[in-house]
Amino acid sequence: MPEKNSNDGNPEISDVSPPAAIPGGEFRIVGRGFQKNDRPQVTIGEMGAPVVVGSDSLVIARVPDGASVGELTIRSDGSHSAAWNCEIGVQIADSLHPVANPAVDALGNIYSTFSGSRGQKTPVAVYKIDLNYNTKPFVTDMMNATGLAFDNEGTLYISSRHDGVVYQVSSEGTLSVYVEGMGVATGIAFDKENNLYVGDRSGTIFKIAPNRQIYVYATMEPSIAAYHLAFGTDGDLYVTAPTTSSFDCVYRVNDRGEVSPFFRGLGRPQGLAFDEDGNLYVAASLNGRRGVVRITPAGQPELYLSGPGIVGLAFTGSRAMAITTNNAVYRVDVGIRGRQLP
Repeated sequence: MPEKNSNDGNPEISDVSPPAAIPGGEFRIVGRGFQKNDRPQVTIGEMGAPVVVGSDSLVIARVPDGASVGELTIRSDGSHSAAWNCEIGVQIADSLHPVANPAVDALGNIYSTFSGSRGQKTPVAVYKIDLNYNTKPFVTDMMNATGLAFDNEGTLYISSRHDGVVYQVSSEGTLSVYVEGMGVATGIAFDKENNLYVGDRSGTIFKIAPNRQIYVYATMEPSIAAYHLAFGTDGDLYVTAPTTSSFDCVYRVNDRGEVSPFFRGLGRPQGLAFDEDGNLYVAASLNGRRGVVRITPAGQPELYLSGPGIVGLAFTGSRAMAITTNNAVYRVDVGIRGRQLP
């Protein structure tokens, strides 16, 4: 919300959307008095923000690299607006290659992949980012690390789209095969009974019981990229499978394996996560604007966070959002509690 400003004639901000962004994202600023004799100037913290669109009542400004403080102001002809507080993501790791959601352990450490191109074995497959934002190699001997998920007991699992294996990982980063034969294994998720679900990019979602018995849980259309899976507060499994369309769907799979559309109208939806109130957050484009889209349980969408190249997200125990782009990880202090497993 804006601070009070009693100076008559100053630019006045009435709304900024979305409420959060990472560098490269854009804020849509609505108000009045933005443009007098000079083009409006936008400042985020102490940094100038490039103006993409500028008029007297509407400004679209891009968040510059290095921005971290979300006090946004507009200046015109020597006068300035009151500050409007926005949430700006801070980069905590770079030189990575995530292709899906990050994973967060019970202590708040964040795990992300260096997946590489298909068939490429990278020196490090998974990195661990500690609470001081130190990035350390965690898993080294693996090809094409793809999906990450913790089970209900805090053990990390990793899928490989190269060999169709889901690996179980010790606290020291040692791999063991948990299940194999998963096709082009991509997204993974656990339900409250500790069953593991694996998305095969060719169109099958597998269910693996705790005794490692494998079932075909659901069948969908093939995807051009990774499947992404997350369980909602309603107990249903939600799935994205991006295509070349700008009008893709988030699917809901009930406990009988029946697939139905939940929301249609996203561009290239990828990673997804739920908050404790049942709102779904999806890395996607909405009406041509890329970022994280929030969809209510009733199916109402809004762009919650703006930013380029976002492939996944996860909530931390400190009510922050960990965002993965195609080469970095960001932390955004959104004040939202993620869905907790019962």
